[in-house]
Amino acid sequence: MSSVRVLAGTKKGAFILTSDGKREQWKVSSPHFAGWEMYHVKGSPVDPDRIYAPQSSSWFGQIIQRSNDGGKTWSIPGGEKIPEPGEFPPGEANKFIYEGEVHTHKWYDGTQHPWEFKRVWHLEPSLTDPDFVYAGVEDAGLFKTTDGGKSWKELPGLRSAKGSLWQPGAGGMCLHTIIVDPTNPRRIFVAISAAGAFRTDDAGETWQPINRGLKSAYEIPDPDAQVGHCVHRMAMHPSRPSVLFMQKHWDVMRSDNAGDMWHEVSGNLPTDFGFPIDVHAHEPETIYVVPITSDSEHFPPEGKLRVYRSRTGGNEWEALTKGLPQQDCYVNVLRDAMAVDTLDSCGIYFGTTGGQVYVSADSGDSWKPIVRDLPAVLSVEVQTLP
Repeated sequence: MSSVRVLAGTKKGAFILTSDGKREQWKVSSPHFAGWEMYHVKGSPVDPDRIYAPQSSSWFGQIIQRSNDGGKTWSIPGGEKIPEPGEFPPGEANKFIYEGEVHTHKWYDGTQHPWEFKRVWHLEPSLTDPDFVYAGVEDAGLFKTTDGGKSWKELPGLRSAKGSLWQPGAGGMCLHTIIVDPTNPRRIFVAISAAGAFRTDDAGETWQPINRGLKSAYEIPDPDAQVGHCVHRMAMHPSRPSVLFMQKHWDVMRSDNAGDMWHEVSGNLPTDFGFPIDVHAHEPETIYVVPITSDSEHFPPEGKLRVYRSRTGGNEWEALTKGLPQQDCYVNVLRDAMAVDTLDSCGIYFGTTGGQVYVSADSGDSWKPIVRDLPAVLSVEVQTLP
């Protein structure tokens, strides 16, 4: 029987949750990288025992670690010493240096501000090579490694796509979404808060904004602005790489032409503000979102935690509530904190800022908590194992 491994990144470490294919009984690991902010943890689709984890601290800096045994042991690629608690990271490990002249981007007050590396937000391992990984960072940039994380090189063409007009969102100016077209690895989609969505068709040499149809009336006076939109998350089903779904700061959006044009599919949602969005593993028109009251009230409407599912690719939505708290619940679900497995009965997973990780083994019809008392969950990924 297949099994699943859930990788949860939290404000105070990473946790590995494992179960068999029934997804009823779970084993929860002790914290990995205890005390560090783990914005994302993700395994290689080629080698499921190869897992990458960026650990971050505003005081101690940034380290990327790698496991070759499914998370049992970790090391810094290149063999440098792992720092003890309270030690600063090694000087030569995991350097992220912007290529060429750095230039500037807009700051919160509209002035220009130089690019400064702060942390890694998202890692996207290659679909074909376990040593090849993309990294989305803050301040927004796209990096890659081809040697398993020993060295990182920026793809600077992205910042040439009107980078001087990019501006931080409330959580910083982060590149948080990376989607590689499974039929054409030279086509890559990224999303940046608060700059918008971008696409390359030549493996990252050149990029174009793909934000036509997005409206940000409260943030951008220009209704035809090419950049500046606060995209929270994008998702794609691998069988249809030209169909994209987006959770924007406001609005749930869809594109049927690889981002060339977007249209709204918020439909009957109680609010179209939220962070994560994902697609059912076997049903390309079934998508999931978690509505949040507003950008100033980051909790579910009416204190009811509800995942919403559309089986029609948007517009028509149903609330999924069985097993979820329907009163006095004021958690948030962040942009990278939802994932789906590929078992025959598709499993849906999400984590909350209250430290809960929920699973549905029946495509969202019913839910139960895997664990309730983790630190605030920043990311959730799942691996379907043989």
